[in-house]
Amino acid sequence: MRITLSRRGDYAVRAILALAEHEGGLGEARGTQRGFLSTRRIADRMHIPAPFASHVLADLVRAGLVIGGAGRRGGYRLAVPPGAISILRVVDAAERAAGPPRCVLRGMPCDPDGRCAVHDTLDGATRAARAAMDATTVADLVPEARH
Repeated sequence: MRITLSRRGDYAVRAILALAEHEGGLGEARGTQRGFLSTRRIADRMHIPAPFASHVLADLVRAGLVIGGAGRRGGYRLAVPPGAISILRVVDAAERAAGPPRCVLRGMPCDPDGRCAVHDTLDGATRAARAAMDATTVADLVPEARH
């Protein structure tokens, strides 16, 4: 079994990592001004299609994780320190609620009154994965951004 992110969640994690690397000094060495990184640079650096990068960056702005700056010298930068941003928070900002969990045995939404034989096992695995992402910060993944 493999636990995977949606494409949107994957791109949001990549985008936040690019911003953390940039704030850790990598972007400043390349001459970007005012601490902002353009959508194009984020997309190119992290291999994200540019239109998708705009969408996930908007998700991250709405979640209060990123600040957007308008204009020719605008772009994006982190709104909070990398050590205060869990990967779970990034994923939750980008991924849409999937609706009620689906029952493995019945192929439809889980019945709150009668759980199937594997419900508790899969629910536990989901909770463990979310706990691991919550315990991992952006700073844990981008050492030069630890400040």
